[in-house]
Amino acid sequence: MLKESDILKIVKEDMLRILGERKEKTPLGSIETGIKVFSSFVSEAIKCLKEEGLIRVEEKFVKLTQIGRDKAKDILRKHLILENYFKKTSNEKIAHRKAHILEHYISEEVIKNIKKICTLKEKGISLTKLKLHKESLIADITTPNSELFERMVSMGIFPGEEINITNKISNGVVVKIKNKKFALGKDIAKEIKVIK
Repeated sequence: MLKESDILKIVKEDMLRILGERKEKTPLGSIETGIKVFSSFVSEAIKCLKEEGLIRVEEKFVKLTQIGRDKAKDILRKHLILENYFKKTSNEKIAHRKAHILEHYISEEVIKNIKKICTLKEKGISLTKLKLHKESLIADITTPNSELFERMVSMGIFPGEEINITNKISNGVVVKIKNKKFALGKDIAKEIKVIK
């Protein structure tokens, strides 16, 4: 379950991305309908973005400041890198959805790893075929289930991240990502593609 501060961060980034895509002043109402959260989160996000000097609100329109444009450009860059990456294995709609989920969680290091994965011809193997204690990069999560994908991302399991199998159990594997360990069932582990 996401904390309120995490939801607010996501709403702020979504607003900046939407404003960055439009590149002009935007009616406040169209932003509110584009972000599917309670209006109280949208109001709080607008207040925070104004205080941070990232947007200006003029009557019922919102416009990015120069600092806001720079931040929006960075969010858009991440989104497009991820979307183009997922288009290799998913249709456009699924690729957009996966990129939209993942853009809020990843670091620049992960973006660099995704760029590196894009240069490789190898598609990856199922995590279930990886040997114990073999460090790998996650190349893809092939599940068509967007709720499962989002849950995995929130746990820190996403393309570009390093993963290591620390133990094999009767119906799955125990993996380590950064300093966290997770037990994954075989049905989920087989959806994770890794590059050795």
